[in-house]
Amino acid sequence: MSDIALHKYLPRLPDIALQEFTEWCVLEQAKTAGFNFTPDNSKLQNLPPQEYISKLIDQFMKVKPDPIKAGLVAAIAGKEADQHNLSGVASLTDFVSIYVKYLVPKDGTTPDQAKALLLEAAQKQCEQLTQIAKKHGVEF
Repeated sequence: MSDIALHKYLPRLPDIALQEFTEWCVLEQAKTAGFNFTPDNSKLQNLPPQEYISKLIDQFMKVKPDPIKAGLVAAIAGKEADQHNLSGVASLTDFVSIYVKYLVPKDGTTPDQAKALLLEAAQKQCEQLTQIAKKHGVEF
């Protein structure tokens, strides 16, 4: 696990910012883990952020290039997200950001390499979340 606790900031963001961060996690950061996810935009059009995030995550979670790894990572991410005690859209965004972060160290062959890749993934998430927050008038 990284020392960057993004979950503390998620409830402070408007739903539209959480939507933007969730999109970045599943469309951009997931590429680093080898996931080439293309959402079915016809099912996402004109949805309010709460529904959009839920449906986007649902579509994303059905993409499993390595089903065993994806299942293990989902269990770990779910357990960690549960400990954060968030609710609503923030809890969904928290889960998917943890899930994607833990998929990233696919190239880490040693524990130290995996930890370094996890930290790098967490730092990228922190940078992205900070940029999105500023765009929406929220300062951390």
